[in-house]
Amino acid sequence: MIISESANLELKREFTDEIKKEVVAFANTAGGIIYVGVNDDGTVRGIDDVDGEMLRLSSSIRQSIKPDITMFVSYVTEIIEDKPVIKITVQRGNARPYYLSGKGLRSAGVYVREGSETVPASESAIFKMSKESTGERFEELRSHNQKLSFSELTRQFASRNITFEKRDKKRLNIITEEGQYTNLGLLLSDQCTHTIKVAAFEGTDTSVFKDRREFEGSLFKQLDETYSWLNFHNCTNSSFEGLYRIDTRDYPAAAVRESLLNAIVHRDYSISASILIHLFSDRMEIISAGGLVEGLRRDDIMLGVSAARNVNLSKVFYRLHLIEAYGSGLPRIYSCYGDVLSQKTGYSGNKLISPEISVSDNAFKLTLPNVNYWLSKNVTSVADVSPFHVHRETEILQMIVRSGFVTRKNVQERLGISQSLAVKVLSAMAEKGLVRQIGKGRAVRYVKAGS
Repeated sequence: MIISESANLELKREFTDEIKKEVVAFANTAGGIIYVGVNDDGTVRGIDDVDGEMLRLSSSIRQSIKPDITMFVSYVTEIIEDKPVIKITVQRGNARPYYLSGKGLRSAGVYVREGSETVPASESAIFKMSKESTGERFEELRSHNQKLSFSELTRQFASRNITFEKRDKKRLNIITEEGQYTNLGLLLSDQCTHTIKVAAFEGTDTSVFKDRREFEGSLFKQLDETYSWLNFHNCTNSSFEGLYRIDTRDYPAAAVRESLLNAIVHRDYSISASILIHLFSDRMEIISAGGLVEGLRRDDIMLGVSAARNVNLSKVFYRLHLIEAYGSGLPRIYSCYGDVLSQKTGYSGNKLISPEISVSDNAFKLTLPNVNYWLSKNVTSVADVSPFHVHRETEILQMIVRSGFVTRKNVQERLGISQSLAVKVLSAMAEKGLVRQIGKGRAVRYVKAGS
């Protein structure tokens, strides 16, 4: 029997210090299994002194990893091909991040799994794990800046005839019972430190700028100014049916509104990065910090399942009638495109002129296709080339540069696409000579062509 490595399975010929990194990575990610006594190619080598090796393993792991990971790691002996091997089962821990005590709570000591690879965790990933373990939400923590003003927020409440007094601020968790401003208060204040950066480019890449701006201040000020900028750049195409003129915006206005609100309300504000909005001739990209909320999958959000990262911020936007039922935003964005295509082509199910979601551990990207651009290209059937195919290929090649290879599962998880689509994209790249397939069956990997 030949065993193959995967996202949750590692093979080790014998005990080395590298095993401790694998244990840390599995405990920080989704758990996994390590076989000791099996070569990298899956052939079984066996272990001569099983009891002694198991004692060395358990002692080293117990002493070298913090916090205490003992209860999440188990050791058993298995006989494979008449040879004894040690099976180490690691569960996902509940006190993440786990780290090598000799390296400390930093990237050099904290490891996670990316596909079938064990890699150092980024500083933002370490912070995110720490925050999830303590159960504290960023918006509920005390703001470092206690000299805040709320001229824009006051105007927003007044324009809707809603009171905004001290008791309302407490009820909305803008201030604590002790009268201290929270981070939610900071986000809604005129002194908000987060920004939205927008840029319009010539063509389909970032080579030539047409316009760029950075919006700051209260999130509501940023919302208004960013939407006005997007509205200005959202061109209109006119056509005639008989005596009547039909106007079509590059991007459905309602989809732009929902996409912007989604980025502002659901991004991770514990990460000090701006929301980025890029306008190209064929698409709009909205990139916000923070991947999916823990426990959610891409398929869940497409069905309207919601788990708010910023619960209190969502309540403020809901109170001001800017958002409706939680989880309705993304389905509404897709519906907007269906309505426009139905009007223009009589067919609402064109999946190629449709929004696309890409998710990583620390970022969420929503891509809106330019309706007029793609209709002018006569993209009306699934036989046509996908508007975003070239961008998927670029991301995959970047993944290969970082890791040396990719697997189908890597691509599926990183790009947030289905298994069948991941296979199609990789096969197309192989046919173009961009990548080369190595291995067979579950061990298939893709490397850069020529390597």
